[in-house]
Amino acid sequence: MTGEKRVKRDVSGWIVLNKPYDMTSTQAVGKVRWLLGAKKAGHAGTLDPLATGVLPIALGEATKTVPIVQDGRKVYRFTVKWGEETTTDDAEGTVTERSDVRADEATIRGALPAFTGEIMQTPPIFSAIKVDGERAYDLARAGEAVVLEPRPVVIDTLELLEHNGDSSELEMTCEKGTYVRALARDLARALGTRGHVIALHRSRVGPFSDAIAVSIEDIERNPDGAVVPVAAGLEGLPEVRLSTQQAQVLRHGNPVLLTGAAAPVRLDSAWASEAGAPVALGYVEAGHFHPQRVILGGT
Repeated sequence: MTGEKRVKRDVSGWIVLNKPYDMTSTQAVGKVRWLLGAKKAGHAGTLDPLATGVLPIALGEATKTVPIVQDGRKVYRFTVKWGEETTTDDAEGTVTERSDVRADEATIRGALPAFTGEIMQTPPIFSAIKVDGERAYDLARAGEAVVLEPRPVVIDTLELLEHNGDSSELEMTCEKGTYVRALARDLARALGTRGHVIALHRSRVGPFSDAIAVSIEDIERNPDGAVVPVAAGLEGLPEVRLSTQQAQVLRHGNPVLLTGAAAPVRLDSAWASEAGAPVALGYVEAGHFHPQRVILGGT
């Protein structure tokens, strides 16, 4: 006997999920969407199945703000096992190279500055980067040779938290596009050894951190109580406050003249609000707010 089909709801906001181990980001979005009965959902920044931590899941109108959250800085805490390099640069892969070299704490600390700032990084072959229209990890799993070009990434901070000889725990703050697994691989090689990630936790994505993250069990107990407002994802982006009349103009997709002594004249990127609720994403030029994405019913 089949049960009744669930009625999908118009739910808008964010679920800041503490993604559990051994769950893909796609599975996490599907689970949250089912628990909320939401019509639309997406995530801001993939986490590997073996990683845990902050996975921001956008519901409804919040999906329009995903790029803003995804562009935010990220913080990762991870453990590197020294002496073995794997096909995936993490514990899921097969060991390809071994080394008996073990760097001491001082040597590791001394190597970290070379991996901060803007650096060139070659992504792991088991990644979601597309090669001739195909995901690199699909090609790698099919046994095909995958060649990925180095690309610039920005690492703001890289700190050694703990070292015990065979493994080390580190914390990194970085911009989007940075691969922790690639960093572990390259750091190990720079130290004259080999290495791969055996534990990975993301503690922040843009404005969202561990402090407000919820578990799947939390959502099961109180689905609606786990939702944070759409506006929570816009922290850090300039806010332009509008009157009801101005907001109505924007909702029809038209630019609006900003008034008042403090009104901005030019902003490359901003969000417009009415009584604290987001109305649109856009930019300000010549004192006019130009909407690029209208947000309906967001809070």
